[in-house]
Amino acid sequence: RPADAVETMIAWQSAIERSDGPTCLLLSRPALAHTPRNEAQIAGIRKGAYILIEAGETPDVILIATGSELGITVAAARQLNTEGYRIRVVSMPCTDVFDRQDAAYRQLVLPPECRKRFAIEAGIPDYWSKYTGLDGKVLGVPGFGESAPAEELFRSFGLTTDGITEMVR
Repeated sequence: RPADAVETMIAWQSAIERSDGPTCLLLSRPALAHTPRNEAQIAGIRKGAYILIEAGETPDVILIATGSELGITVAAARQLNTEGYRIRVVSMPCTDVFDRQDAAYRQLVLPPECRKRFAIEAGIPDYWSKYTGLDGKVLGVPGFGESAPAEELFRSFGLTTDGITEMVR
């Protein structure tokens, strides 16, 4: 689930280059803002997940976001960082690719010593517990078939900057 045009371009390239199985690109309907990245972060997209906002060697909390939820997650992290929290934001556009990375890279992105992890996903939350662990939480949509404009649904399920900041606090 790419979060913007850059992640979409790399996902498309990866799909074209892949010869060992199918690929599915899950794109968002709303227009998504461009997320600035450095070269290392752009390279990290190909690894399935990468650190978008760093908060020092040992973050207090790791926020994991995918697709259209990345923008609100970044806004929440910036707010929380101004309040003295050390928040790391991880963009995870492809869990399957991230899971195939070596343990050193996976632990670099999601260090085991940080057990306060929150995944933000505008879909069924169950899957994300493998990344959040027992001490983490997932903010998502606990059912299927909800129908309304995306902004209304996001607000209803707390998928907002305020919802994320309150969950972390």
